[in-house]
Amino acid sequence: MTSATHVLSQSVVVFSKNYLPVSRIDLKRAIALLVTGKAEPLDLVKGQQWMVRSPNLVLMVPEHIRLTFAGTEGIWKTPPVNRKELLRRDKHMCQYCGHKKNLTIDHVIPRSKGGQHSWDNVVIACGSCNSRKGDRTPEKSGLKLRTQPKAPIHPAVAFAEQFWREHQRDLDA
Repeated sequence: MTSATHVLSQSVVVFSKNYLPVSRIDLKRAIALLVTGKAEPLDLVKGQQWMVRSPNLVLMVPEHIRLTFAGTEGIWKTPPVNRKELLRRDKHMCQYCGHKKNLTIDHVIPRSKGGQHSWDNVVIACGSCNSRKGDRTPEKSGLKLRTQPKAPIHPAVAFAEQFWREHQRDLDA
């Protein structure tokens, strides 16, 4: 038998009214959404369910729930290109060597060579890699990018992509 605190530490995937997986929440929040009618159980696959009892209610909480109201997942703007957002996107590490100290902003194609200050041309680099690269492209300086720079996507879309990748991996196993 599992303890109540163990059960309450479980998580539930929340789908929008349009069946887009938008986030993962804890069981307590899922119970609140189900009891208030803001969400309904969703049976995608025969997944795990948790029985939650109170003095006057027994509730089965599934692994997946669907919101019953239209959310605001469509309202999102790409953030501006700035140090804070670049650090978040690049996971606080140099995109050439992986170091996490002395981080600077680097233009992949230097501005002097026509490169723009845009999401697909700016990365985080450590001071030594940025100096080594100088006013050249990564190829000419012998450096290789770990990931191709791109603009951040809507958080709900990023979560949905990750959810479906994991779900497909589970089906393939």
